[in-house]
Amino acid sequence: MEYIGYFASILIGVALGLIGGGGSILTVPVLVYLFAVEPVLATAYSLFIVGLTSAVGTVGYFKKGLVNIKTAIVFGIPSIIAVFTTRAFIVPAIPKEIFSTGSFTLTKDLFLMLLFAVIMVIASYTMIKKDKKNTIEEAGEQKFNYPLILIEGAIVGIITGLVGAGGGFLIIPALVILSKLPMKEAVGTSLVIIAAKSLIGFFGEGGESIIDWQFLFTISGFAIVGIFIGTALSKKIDGAKLKPAFGWFVLVMGIYIITKELFLK
Repeated sequence: MEYIGYFASILIGVALGLIGGGGSILTVPVLVYLFAVEPVLATAYSLFIVGLTSAVGTVGYFKKGLVNIKTAIVFGIPSIIAVFTTRAFIVPAIPKEIFSTGSFTLTKDLFLMLLFAVIMVIASYTMIKKDKKNTIEEAGEQKFNYPLILIEGAIVGIITGLVGAGGGFLIIPALVILSKLPMKEAVGTSLVIIAAKSLIGFFGEGGESIIDWQFLFTISGFAIVGIFIGTALSKKIDGAKLKPAFGWFVLVMGIYIITKELFLK
């Protein structure tokens, strides 16, 4: 299973490099089901892996001038505050047993895995559906809808803090629609936001778990190799065309997690 896990870690990076948003949604299932990391710790590990991989991925976008710093700051600040607060205070405050009824007990681990699966299903929908707005929005003059950006940034930050996913599937459409960024610039800018909020969220961790740094850097290394492969492939393959197929895969994974956690244990 470990070797499958290492291969899957490469795929996380490939997905991030190739389609921009949604790649990091694979990280927690890989850690939980292939490396047997317990869910709460897996969400923390995911923040580090996603943050470091995204940071490496931003280099190419910076070189091409496809990162809008002003947008990254405006959108990133509420997101960073939300993810830091969530990891430092909200996640540690969730009780180990949330409630019990009959033979069913909703534990903290089960709650986080089910929440993660629901996020996967939502993410899959945003990837599968055809986005008709991109071509219209790209031509617009950039202006910030600050109230909506503040709300969206905070929501994405809370989701990232709870389940450890970068939230690119939410950030990229928001940057295109709310900030009038062209798609390629939105992808580069979203990677900067994901890198900053994920790493700050990880280091703001309020839990007392012992971090296995060797394991963490090993998985991150494989994911970073993947992002270089994905970035290289993106020059030859249109990531937008692959996105719906990846969306269907994420949907199947989400349904599998719900089924496994509720009925196969």
